[in-house]
Amino acid sequence: MRPMRGFNRGGGGFGGGFPGLDSMAAKLAVALVAFSALFLATRQGQGILLLLNPHDVLSLRVWQLFTYAFVAPDPLGIVFGGIIIWSIGGFLESTWGSKRFLMASLGITVLAGLITVLLSLVMPMASAYAGGSVLTTVLWVAYGLVIGRGQTNFWGIPLTGNWFAAIGAGFTVLRLLTAPAWQVLAPELISLALVFAYVRGASPKRLMLQLQHWRLQRQLRDRSKHLRVVDRNRPPDRDQYLN
Repeated sequence: MRPMRGFNRGGGGFGGGFPGLDSMAAKLAVALVAFSALFLATRQGQGILLLLNPHDVLSLRVWQLFTYAFVAPDPLGIVFGGIIIWSIGGFLESTWGSKRFLMASLGITVLAGLITVLLSLVMPMASAYAGGSVLTTVLWVAYGLVIGRGQTNFWGIPLTGNWFAAIGAGFTVLRLLTAPAWQVLAPELISLALVFAYVRGASPKRLMLQLQHWRLQRQLRDRSKHLRVVDRNRPPDRDQYLN
C-alpha cells in the first residue's frame, strides 16, 4: 500500500513536504509569485501582455503562451497556487524527474493555451486568460491520478488519489456552472482532458510507438496475402515429375 500523503503529514503539504529551493517545482512556484505580482502592479498598463490573448498570439506575441501560465489574478490565487505548485509539484518531480515534470506541467498548460488560440479561429473566445489556475489544476489532477487507488488525504479526510483528482476537476466544474460561457474556462477544461490522457499513457512517444506498430502490422498483413500455405498431408501432384 502506498503511504498516506497530505497536509498533516511530516513536513506538511501535499507529497509529504516541500522540496528544496533548487528544485524545478520551487522555481515554478517562484515564477508564479513573481509574474503574478508583476501583473498586479502593471495591470492597468503593460501587465495585460502577460495574459493569453488569442488575437495577440496570432499576431506573433507567442510569449503569452508561456507567461499566462504563471499569472494568478488575485492574492489568494497567488498564495494557494504557489503552495500547490511547490508541494504537489515536488511530489511529481520526485516521481517523474525534473525534465518530465516540467514537460508535463508547463507543457500541458502551454498546449491547452495553444488549442484555445486555434479554437478562436472558428469560434468566439475570451479576450484574456490568466493561466495560474490551469497550471495548478494540471498538477492537482496529475497528483491524484499518479497515486490512483493509493491513499492520500484532503484536509485530513482520507481518500484515494482518484477521488483527489476528481475533487480537482470538480472545482473546475463548479466554476464552469457560474461562468457566463464555457469559453471563459477553455484552457482549464482542455487541460483536464490533456492531463488525464498524459497520465494514462497517451504521451507523444507512446503514440509514435503505437503508430509504428500499426504500420508494421499492416505491412505484414499485406505481405501475407501473397504467401501460399503448403499442406504436407496433401498427396503430391503427378505433374510435378514431368519435365
